[in-house]
Amino acid sequence: MNFQTVHLHLMFPAYLGLFLFFTHIQPVKADISQPQIRFEPQRLPFQHTDGASGEKYFLEPLGSGVALFDYDNDNDLDLYFVNGNSLQNSDTKILHRNSLFRNDDANFVDITDLAGVGDTGYGLGCCAGDYNNDGFVDLYVTNFGANILYKNNGDGTFTDVARQANVDGGQLSSSCAFADYDGDGDLDLYTVNYVQFDLEKNPKCTYQGVSTYCTPEALPGESDSLYRNDGDGTFSDITQAAGLFAPDGKGLGVVWGDYDNDGDPDIFVANDTTPNFLYQNNGKGIFQNIGLFAGVALSTEGRPYSGMGTNFGDFDNDGDLDIVVTNFQDQTNSLYQNEQHAFFNEVSFSKGIGGKSLPYLAWGVDFVDLNNDGWLDLFIANGHLDHNISDIDPVGTYAQRNQIFVNQKGQAFIDQSETILVQKQVSRGTAFGDLDNDGDIDVVVSNLNAQPVILWNVTENNNNWFIIKLVGISDNHSAIGTRVKIKINHQIQIREVKSGSGYLSQSDFRLHFGLGQAKQIDQLEIRWPNGTTKQLNQVSGNQILTVTQSKLPR
Repeated sequence: MNFQTVHLHLMFPAYLGLFLFFTHIQPVKADISQPQIRFEPQRLPFQHTDGASGEKYFLEPLGSGVALFDYDNDNDLDLYFVNGNSLQNSDTKILHRNSLFRNDDANFVDITDLAGVGDTGYGLGCCAGDYNNDGFVDLYVTNFGANILYKNNGDGTFTDVARQANVDGGQLSSSCAFADYDGDGDLDLYTVNYVQFDLEKNPKCTYQGVSTYCTPEALPGESDSLYRNDGDGTFSDITQAAGLFAPDGKGLGVVWGDYDNDGDPDIFVANDTTPNFLYQNNGKGIFQNIGLFAGVALSTEGRPYSGMGTNFGDFDNDGDLDIVVTNFQDQTNSLYQNEQHAFFNEVSFSKGIGGKSLPYLAWGVDFVDLNNDGWLDLFIANGHLDHNISDIDPVGTYAQRNQIFVNQKGQAFIDQSETILVQKQVSRGTAFGDLDNDGDIDVVVSNLNAQPVILWNVTENNNNWFIIKLVGISDNHSAIGTRVKIKINHQIQIREVKSGSGYLSQSDFRLHFGLGQAKQIDQLEIRWPNGTTKQLNQVSGNQILTVTQSKLPR
C-alpha cells in the first residue's frame, strides 16, 4: 500500500487562516529592562547516527535523547547520550554505542567503557531515577527492541538488570519517566510505546513521486506501559489494572506532574496524530484519561496534531502547572494554560508562540528561566524528518533554528531566537540544568546524525538565583514528585522534581529559580510526595541548597 504523506505544505492554508485571525491580537512589547539571553555553543565528541540506509525505515528520523544526572554523587551533572544504529543485517556493520561523559569541572570525559553503559541497540530515549533507593541514580534507556535498566552499582559502574526487573519491554519505546504514582516510597516507571513496527514490513510513502518517511497513520498504535515497583528489585506491569491500556496511542513525549494540585502525580502523553492523553490520578492507583474533557487532547480546531515533546511548568506564576506540546511543521506548538478547574485554555496564539511555530517541526521542549527574572521561558528544539524536504515543500527546511520564547511576566512570549540562536541544526532531544554550577540554566541539545551541542548560558545580568537539591528519606531518594513553592513579596513560583520529560530526555533533578532583583526568598515551602511539608523563611539567594527529608516515625 502506498501511504501518502499528509504533514506537508498542502495543510498550510488551513493553519494560515487561523494565523491571520489571531494576528489581530494586540502584540506585547518586549521588556527591554531584562538582559539579552546569550549562549556560547560547544560541541561534544559524540556522533549520533540514525542508521539511514536509503530504505526510509520509519524510525530513522526520530533521533535520540540526552540525560543530565549526577551518577557519581559529586554534585555536578554528567551527560548521557543515546545513539541509533544500522538497521541492516550485516556481519560487517559497525556498531555505534551510547556514551556517558563525566563532568570534571565543566570538562567532559568519556567514561563509557569504565561505566559499562555503551549499549549498541537502536536507542531512542532515556530517563533517570534511584529506583532501589540506595543513594545512587539509575538509568533507563528505551530502544527499538529490548529496553535497558542500568542499575548504578555505586562504584562508577552500572549493570543492566532490565530482564530480571521485568522492564525490558520489546516494543518501539520512545520516552520514559519515573514517578511514585502509588505513594509507597519507591519509583514506578512509565514507558511510552510509539507504534507497532516491523523492519520487514516497513511502509513505503511518496509525495509527488519523491520518497518520504511515512506518518504514523501508516502503522497501528501501541499501548504505553506502567510498571509498578515491587520493592524487591522487580517491577510488575500493571498497565491494564491502572486504567492505562490504550492501544490507539502513538506516544512520543511524556511528563508526570500534579496538574490538579491534589498531592499525587498525573500523566500527560503527547501522541503523534492521535489525541493526547491526560491521565488524572485518583490517588488509589487508578488513572482516568480526561484529555478531551480538560481541553488538551486536540487542537483548537478539534483535530489531533502530531505531538512530539511535552512538559509541565507554571509559566504565569499562578500556582498550577501549565502544559506545552511541540508539533509538526504547519501546525502550531500548543500552549495550554491551567484554569484551576480541571480545564485548560489553549493560548498558543494569544501568548505569542502560535504563528511563530508554523514553519518549524518541533521536538524537545521545556519551561526554563534562562535570564533569572523569575518567569519561565520556553526553549524548543526544531528539525525536519526528510533531508529532501525542500524539494517537496517550499516552506520546509531540513536544518532549522531552535527557538527561545522569552516570558513577558506571564502575559506573552517574545520570540528572540534570531538574536540568540544563530546556527541551524536537525535537533531532537533537549535537557536543561546548571552544568557549571554558576546559577543559570545551560542547555544540551542532541542532533540527528551530528554531534550534540552544549549551550553555555553566559547571559550578563544582575538578577539573582536559587537552586535547591532535595534528598528523599521516607519518600524516594531522588525526591521525584516533590513540589517547592517560593514567595517573594506577593509573587510565587512553583517547581516539581521530574524524571524524564520533553522529548526522550532527562533534565536536572535540582530545582532552579530566578529571583530577579530579590536577594532572598521570603518563604520557601517543600511538599514531599507523602504530603509532609517543610517551611523555611528568609532564605538567601545565589546558593545551591541541599535539603534532606526528615524520616517519619514508625
